[in-house]
Amino acid sequence: MTLQARAKSLVETRWFERFIITVIVINAIGLGLETSPAVMENAGALIRQLDKIAIAIFVVELVLKLFAYRLAFFRSGWNVFDLAIVSAALIPAGEQFSVLRALRILRALRLVSVVPSMRKVIVGLFSAIPSIATVIVMLLLLFYISAVMATKLFGEAFPQWFGSLGSSLYSLFQIMTLESWSMGIVRPVMEVFPWAWMFFVPFILVTSFIVLNLFIGVIVNAMAEATDEEAHDEREMIINELRALRGEIAKLREG
Repeated sequence: MTLQARAKSLVETRWFERFIITVIVINAIGLGLETSPAVMENAGALIRQLDKIAIAIFVVELVLKLFAYRLAFFRSGWNVFDLAIVSAALIPAGEQFSVLRALRILRALRLVSVVPSMRKVIVGLFSAIPSIATVIVMLLLLFYISAVMATKLFGEAFPQWFGSLGSSLYSLFQIMTLESWSMGIVRPVMEVFPWAWMFFVPFILVTSFIVLNLFIGVIVNAMAEATDEEAHDEREMIINELRALRGEIAKLREG
């Protein structure tokens, strides 16, 4: 077995995957502990040392994968994602790169690329983007129409909420999230305009209970389709392997 084959066999083993997951989790916990001055005062040196060890392990992992897969390494978006995250950790976090100290926690996102079940979720989300974009456009259209109407209807009496198109958009967004929408905005408006419920109640029903649920439906459907496609690919691979095995058995019998 060549060195490249050995490296490929190593990075694809289950124990190696679990080891990397463990390192990612420990590193994420350490980065969280760095936010505690008391912890850093008592164990700061140990936490920084563990952080350096974790980065070294990540670098070795990527080097092994680059050696094992060569140019095929860059054909996987997950590998490129891991490379970008680890490369950012190698940039010196001095004063001119102080923001990188806060972004180091992004290393925890490597769990998404390492854990297969998380990869399925992300693949489902990305496959749902076209449908989600349609729902977003529809939601924006509803918001724009409602904001124009609210500005014209209530802007003069309540300029703090509906005095301009921007103010109306923000107030309607607050109403859609159901955060203090009744006592905070709608009831004061109804004291001046008793019929205002005829505007706000349908708006809440359409945006909060219909359009937003479309997001959930689209995402769940896309994830189900992604799972079905992966299961279909696995079945095809098993069938091909069985056919190849049957062919080899037939040759042995003929021999």
